[in-house]
Amino acid sequence: MGEKSDVWQGTLALMALRTLESMGPLHGYGLARRIEQISGDRLQLNYGTLYPALLKLEQEGFIRSRWGLSDNNRRAKYYELTKAGQRQVKKAAAEWEQTTAILACFLTPAEEA
Repeated sequence: MGEKSDVWQGTLALMALRTLESMGPLHGYGLARRIEQISGDRLQLNYGTLYPALLKLEQEGFIRSRWGLSDNNRRAKYYELTKAGQRQVKKAAAEWEQTTAILACFLTPAEEA
């Protein structure tokens, strides 16, 4: 398998929100593992980046957290989407789709005249 990539600046929040939207509440470690799994293990998720991103999303009102027990009976903080987070997922996904469409114009070879 190839080398793992770092997560691009600005995409981690969307990946976290989208993962929480599809999976429901997850603790930080589970969220990180799921994001890496969805990427086909092509991403290398830095936990020093994930937790500050989750804190920022919580401060912005897009997610909320609560303490609970993990599958192995350890105390863990679980994250879930808020109503504002559900709206933000749709907005951020639309913005990302627009951005990738613009980038595709630059990456696709121009037809020769």
